[in-house]
Amino acid sequence: MVEALNVLLLACYELGHQPLSLAWPLAFLRRAGFRAEARDLSLQHLSDDDIARADFVALAAPMHTALRLGAQAARRLRARNPRAHLCFFGLYAQLNAALLFEQRLADSVIAGEAESALIELVRALSAGGGASGLPGVTTPAARRTATLTRLSFPVPERAALPALTEYARYLGGEGAQLAGYVEASRGCLHTCRHCPITPVYGGRFFVVPAAVVLADIAQQIEAGAQHLTFGDPDFLNGPKHALAITRELHRRWPNVSFDFTTKVEHILQQRAVFTEFAQLGCTFVVSAIESISDRVLARLHKGHTAADIDAALGVLEAAGIAMQPTLVAFTPWTTLEDYVGQIEWIRERGLIAHIPPVQLSIRLLLPPGSPLAAAPDAGEWLGDLDAENFTYRWHHPDPRMDALHSRVAARVAEAERCGEDSPTTFESVRALAYATAGQAVPAWRAAPRRARPPRLTENWFC
Repeated sequence: MVEALNVLLLACYELGHQPLSLAWPLAFLRRAGFRAEARDLSLQHLSDDDIARADFVALAAPMHTALRLGAQAARRLRARNPRAHLCFFGLYAQLNAALLFEQRLADSVIAGEAESALIELVRALSAGGGASGLPGVTTPAARRTATLTRLSFPVPERAALPALTEYARYLGGEGAQLAGYVEASRGCLHTCRHCPITPVYGGRFFVVPAAVVLADIAQQIEAGAQHLTFGDPDFLNGPKHALAITRELHRRWPNVSFDFTTKVEHILQQRAVFTEFAQLGCTFVVSAIESISDRVLARLHKGHTAADIDAALGVLEAAGIAMQPTLVAFTPWTTLEDYVGQIEWIRERGLIAHIPPVQLSIRLLLPPGSPLAAAPDAGEWLGDLDAENFTYRWHHPDPRMDALHSRVAARVAEAERCGEDSPTTFESVRALAYATAGQAVPAWRAAPRRARPPRLTENWFC
């Protein structure tokens, strides 16, 4: 092992999962002969001794919340150990590289298939060199594109991470069960305009060899996992790969269930395999339906229509798999009528328990580099760049929608704090929507009866 450089890896938040953004870099570093310490700051304390020892700190930023928390950690690191090299890696690191440099929060940034560039950076710093000129490593003096070359993947190194007992559980009718997290692919074939993957991967995706995925599954099942989340941006970018892995999963561990994320259009394209997915142990699917307005869906380049969403619901229901839709409930193009219509659509289809109330408050996030910031009508709604929060401000052309968002967000936050049940929160949001429209709340009509869907104890959000 190379002892010359004290390497510290930090993750801040990954939706309640044991962070793969630590497990994979740890494995790559170990294979290259480097030791590293890792801390998941959502659970573990970063001590003054941790900071003082570090020569090189890599902070994972796979999502916006993680970036904002990582920035807080970086400020503390910079104040207490100014000699340490700070590197942010991940989707939101690449999108916000200029802001990270301007705020002196980072000395380098890496994204895409980042581990090879991370190894080369650690190797260069260990040898007394710097980050300048390294492929895939962005510095204040040289902006690089994301690394998009196929990697040779080791099995993720999880032994040094907090136990699965410390993370989100699976609720599927047999009490709370330990849940693991794996990825069978990275990147995405699609180019949804609001997605942070699009400006980094540009429509490319990379499969992880099945043997590596299954070895990672094995070590988490040995650690107690009874359910697995396939956290790929879209598990069905490679449907044959997905089926091969889940068939082998079921053959080896027939009592282990799983969930995955996929697009509405993939549910329709691959409708013939969902009965088999259910037989293999799939209990729910996360799908970014985003909106029931065809106008908004076209703006986001989602590749599906409102009618397609209903068709996809039918495919999953026929297979006995629950859908957990995610939303972008507030966009510059979402009208008040759209929002009210979406509330009623959820209610009429019996999906209130399938959609956590936080989803009703999700507002379009516009990080630097978002294609939507260059939309032809951006001048009508786009505001200044909010450097502290790593996003563009925007206002709705209809002021009622911004006011409604503030009210819904506050109501949902209050409900989260007091542990209110979803139907009560939903009805409150429904009342807010109708009040904003100046209309009386219609009486309830009969809706489909659905069993409470299986889910994880941590809700999805960005």
